Amino acid sequence: MTPALSERMDDWGRRLAPGATVLVLLFFGLVPFGVPGLPLIAPAGTQIAVFYWAVYRPDLMPPLSVFGLGFIQDALAGTPLGVGSLAFLILHGVAVSQRKAFVGKPFLLVWFGLAVAVIAAGFASWALASIILGGFVPPERPLFQTLATIALFPCFAWVLVRVHRGVVH
Repeated sequence: MTPALSERMDDWGRRLAPGATVLVLLFFGLVPFGVPGLPLIAPAGTQIAVFYWAVYRPDLMPPLSVFGLGFIQDALAGTPLGVGSLAFLILHGVAVSQRKAFVGKPFLLVWFGLAVAVIAAGFASWALASIILGGFVPPERPLFQTLATIALFPCFAWVLVRVHRGVVH
């Protein structure tokens, strides 16, 4: 007996939820929230979501999806194409390769793992952007974004855990 259409749609919705959370965070990150007079420095919620899903549901966050989401981010944010994909693939690679060290372990260990991965991805993205743009890109903005991403990981993780428990399980 074939599953009902509603069951298949429910299954697809659950499978698409991780990518959808990355897209929602991408669009949210494009909205210019800021303090007047200060440069816009926002945490990279998309990087947190890629890392989270690669650790806890790598079956729903395959590398090809990660690459595509990074490409979409670059296209919408106006960054050199490939920079976001490189960052996402680094985060995904670290998360998947160290998955056993993170799953079922204390939150602080996962937070430390994210910090290492975000620093590596930020450095690689900054270097690639400098190469693509043909000159030295000042590192202050990417550095502050990396620090903001690491600092706000618990807030984003709290939301992602609820999505995971409520939608994906």
